[in-house]
Amino acid sequence: MFTFQGAKYINLYSLFDLKNALIISLNILNLILLNKISNNFSKKLINWYSVNKRSLPWRNTKDSYKIWLSEIILQQTQVKQGLPYYKKFIKLYPNVISLSKTSEQDVLKNWEGLGYYSRARNLHKASKIVVEKYNSIFPNSYNDLIKLPGIGDYSASAISSFSNGELHPVVDGNVYRFISRLFGISTIINTSSALKEFKTLLNKLISVNNPGDFNQAIMEFGALVCKPKAPDCKNCIYNKVCFSLKNHSVFDFPVKKKSSKPKTRFLNYFLILDKSKKIMIEKRVKKDIWQNLFQFPLIETDKNFNKSLIQDYLKSNNLPFLETTGLKLVETVSHKLSHQNLKINFWINHVEKLNDSSVYVEELSNFPFPKPISSFIETFNKFLK
Repeated sequence: MFTFQGAKYINLYSLFDLKNALIISLNILNLILLNKISNNFSKKLINWYSVNKRSLPWRNTKDSYKIWLSEIILQQTQVKQGLPYYKKFIKLYPNVISLSKTSEQDVLKNWEGLGYYSRARNLHKASKIVVEKYNSIFPNSYNDLIKLPGIGDYSASAISSFSNGELHPVVDGNVYRFISRLFGISTIINTSSALKEFKTLLNKLISVNNPGDFNQAIMEFGALVCKPKAPDCKNCIYNKVCFSLKNHSVFDFPVKKKSSKPKTRFLNYFLILDKSKKIMIEKRVKKDIWQNLFQFPLIETDKNFNKSLIQDYLKSNNLPFLETTGLKLVETVSHKLSHQNLKINFWINHVEKLNDSSVYVEELSNFPFPKPISSFIETFNKFLK
C-alpha cells in the first residue's frame, strides 16, 4: 500500500476544513442563540428588575461619590456585609472633601473587619486626587474614573452608567455566571481575553436608553436568580432559551481556571505587657497582607512552634524584649484568606517596663488591626488577670 504526499496534504486540509466548519457551525449557533435572546432582552430584564430589586441606599442617588463608595465597599463583599460599612462611611465622610481630610489610619480603622484593605488605602488616595485635580467634584465619566487608584473597568463602567448614563456594560462575578450559563460560553473567565469577549456580547444586549438600570438589573439577576449553588431556574425569565438549562449543564458554568493551593503561614504574636498595663504594638509596613494595619510583635515560622521551640528561637536570635521564662501560649486560631491559610498563636509575656513604642491596653481600640487580632483583643481582658 502506497501513501502519496498529495493524500497526506488532502487529509490535513480535510482536518483543517472540518475544524473550521465546526467553528463556523458553533459561531452560527451562537449567532442564532444571540438573535433569539437579544430580542427584548434588556426590556425584559429591566422590567424584572423594577419589580424585584432590593431597596439599597446607593440606588436612590446619582451622586457619583456615594455610588463610588458603595462600589468599592461591595468589591469581593456581599451586600449584607457591606451595607453597614456604607452607612458608616456616608455618615463619617459625607463628601469627598471630608474623606480626603481624614488620615489613612482612621479610614483603615473604620474599614476594620471588611477585609481586602488595599480597597481602603486606594479609597483614601483617590479622595485626595479628586480634591487636588478635580476641584473636589467627584468625576462621573468612565475616562476620568478609570484613572483613579482602585478603579478598574468594572467600577468605572458601573459608576459612569449609574451616575451619568454612559453606555458601558458591567462585568462582575454575577454577570459572568449569568451570561455564561445563558449562552453556554466556555471561555475561562479569570483570563484577560474573557473580559473582552463578554463586553463585546453585552454591548449587543445593553439598553441604549437606560444603561444604568440595565447594569443594575443584570447584576441583581445574577445575585438573586442565577445564583452559584442554588439557581432559581424554575422562575428564571430566560429558562426557555437558556443554553445550560437545556443541556443540563448549569453547574458547568462559568468555567474557571483552577486556583493554586492556598499557602499555609504560621504567625506567632507576642503580647508583651508591663506592670503599668502598657503593651507593644507595631505597624505592618511591608507589601504583604494587612499593609499599614497594626499588630503585636510578630515572628513568622515555617511550622507550628510549641513553647520549647519558641523559647529556643527567641534565645538564639537574642531578642532582648522577651523574658522567655514567663512565656505562655494563651490562644490559637485559624484564619482563612483568599489564597492563604493562617495558623495564629498568641503568646503572652510580662516584663517590668516597656519603652516608648508601647501603648496602654485601653488605647488599642484607637488602632486598626486585622480581623483575627481585633477579635482576640475583644477577649483580651481575661488574659490580664
